[in-house]
Amino acid sequence: MGNPRPRQRRLAKKLLEIRRALGYSQIQLVKQMGVDGILAYHRISEYESGRREPALWVLLAYGSLAGIHLEDIVDDNRDLPEKLPGKVKYSV
Repeated sequence: MGNPRPRQRRLAKKLLEIRRALGYSQIQLVKQMGVDGILAYHRISEYESGRREPALWVLLAYGSLAGIHLEDIVDDNRDLPEKLPGKVKYSV
């Protein structure tokens, strides 16, 4: 089976910080990400509590909505920008 990959210690906290900084409820976040009907809003709670780890496409949606680089979210050695949304623009 091999060893499981290490989990990011700060990921859940960062996801919660992003949502709160943007001023969204969990339902509003899913709608703003454009994944309503694809991602159940209760998953957001699981991500923010660390019970579940989001898929890469979900992390990309967080980054795009927050205007920050994916590395800011997933790298435990990097902090989120002080002001959200940031200035990073994702092209579609």
